[in-house]
Amino acid sequence: MPQIFFYLFSALAVAGAIALVSFRNPVSCAMSMVASFVGLAALFIGLNAYFVGIIQILVYAGAIMVLFLFIIMLLDLKAETLRRSRPGAVVAAVAIPLLFIVQLFGVLPQTPQPEPEPLALRDAAEGFRDKSVIKNKLANDTLPDVHLVGLTLFGSKGADHPLPSPGFNFPLQIIGILLLVASVGVTALSRKQHAAEPPGNPSRKSPHP
Repeated sequence: MPQIFFYLFSALAVAGAIALVSFRNPVSCAMSMVASFVGLAALFIGLNAYFVGIIQILVYAGAIMVLFLFIIMLLDLKAETLRRSRPGAVVAAVAIPLLFIVQLFGVLPQTPQPEPEPLALRDAAEGFRDKSVIKNKLANDTLPDVHLVGLTLFGSKGADHPLPSPGFNFPLQIIGILLLVASVGVTALSRKQHAAEPPGNPSRKSPHP
């Protein structure tokens, strides 16, 4: 990745993160998080991690943010009222990032940046089964990152296993069920809360200044 694009996408990721904690509107905060995710995905792609970058867009900037927006609109979240800032909190919010930036500028110039060692892909191909996609790509000095991630989640790479082992298939299904139960629970609690509130409840109105 050219250096100018690195700084551009890094600035996009940082600006999205700053806007996320600065806006008071929940929808604007969610859109700012999407911008930060896009910047991170571009940085992953610049590191030749294409699979991680695409997943960053599809999963986080796509599915996860749609879920966030669904919950925000379901709970009918409004913009927060502006509160009086405490001087100590403002000083800490400014001083801590500045100290971190000063530390980065002090450490990064002294950090050696050696050339990365080439990956022994052909040697790694010996641990996989014959005529498999992964072994063929490794033998041709190509890194099959998507196949390796899928094999780690759902199978085993050992040559002694003629069939894929379960891997992390069961925990992955459990996580999916937990996310589904959480979504159903949020929907049920929101419907119960709206049903319990009488019409014209003053708590739903905006507070007077």
